[in-house]
Amino acid sequence: MIIMQNSDIYTMHITLRLLLLPQKLIAQSIAYRYYVIMSTHHTEKKTNAMRILDSAHITYTVLSYTDNTEHKLESGAAVRLAAQLGIDPNAVYKTIVMRTDTGEICVFCVPASLEVNLKKARTAADVKVLEPVKQEQLNTLTGYVRGGCSPLGMKRNYRTFIDESALLQEHIYISAGIRGMQLCLKPDDLIAVSHAEIASIS
Repeated sequence: MIIMQNSDIYTMHITLRLLLLPQKLIAQSIAYRYYVIMSTHHTEKKTNAMRILDSAHITYTVLSYTDNTEHKLESGAAVRLAAQLGIDPNAVYKTIVMRTDTGEICVFCVPASLEVNLKKARTAADVKVLEPVKQEQLNTLTGYVRGGCSPLGMKRNYRTFIDESALLQEHIYISAGIRGMQLCLKPDDLIAVSHAEIASIS
């Protein structure tokens, strides 16, 4: 003689009800879970810079921050960004796009707390003249806007120079290609994927 407790009877009752569920409902439940998972995956916003890193199988982290739309070069926006994220401003690298006397476009990455040293930059690029491109020309040349300019994923592959100080950092931060988003990655990975030259340019 088998004596069953009330809890055992209740468990059996629930189990039988689950077994009797129409297969259609079970299929709908599975389909819904699949839809949620896939939707979450595909709605993740990817920039050109991220796609390049993904295709090169380079590990990176995305950091979001509040963008105040103020991106004057003299305002120190990149330094304030570092303060907002709680990271070392020396590890945050800004991207400056310049034009040479021959019309060539060159890209320079330096710590946010520093500026491009034009004399050193001219020496590194082996040119006589370097001038920052005008803000209204930046998007046409790179596909980016000031405050969201990444050294990766520009419209064309320009010669890129990264300040040698990057080698002293375990990780550095660069724009993801849109305002309000930064990418954290190893400097060696950035150098390799951007085919950049390392030079003293700050």
